[in-house]
Amino acid sequence: MALHDGVFMKERVRPEWVDYNGHMNDAEYSRVFSLAVDQLMNEIGIDENFREQQQYSIFTLETHLCYLAEANEGESLGISVQLLDSDTKRLHVFFVMEDEEGKRLATSEQMLMGMDMKEGRPAPFPAPVASKVSNLASTQENQPIPDEAGRKIGIRKK
Repeated sequence: MALHDGVFMKERVRPEWVDYNGHMNDAEYSRVFSLAVDQLMNEIGIDENFREQQQYSIFTLETHLCYLAEANEGESLGISVQLLDSDTKRLHVFFVMEDEEGKRLATSEQMLMGMDMKEGRPAPFPAPVASKVSNLASTQENQPIPDEAGRKIGIRKK
């Protein structure tokens, strides 16, 4: 995976992403993490040509986004990804968005599913993709689980 200091994707907060509160709108954090999924797909071999030729893609089944700090117009964003788990057709991934100084701005934990687009059904990763997923897993096997991973939403009762 094309990682530079742990970052595999960079983006900049665009003017149209800034809301009435003067910082990046919550929906735009989701957009950036969606772009990160697209980048991850490219990195594991599911690019546009592959999708067209193999009629295979990735769908997002679930996502949990944590907003940790504001991102402002023009600010540079770095996105890293950690593969928390996988099986023959699913990826449990954890994305971290940071500013240029390495301050964590947001996280997105996601469950992704490989899909046979002809059948419209979940399907195992094709061999070249499975190999890249396995390689990614082996390079990240000793990374600690992020604090935000596995969190649930709820109002804590005293």
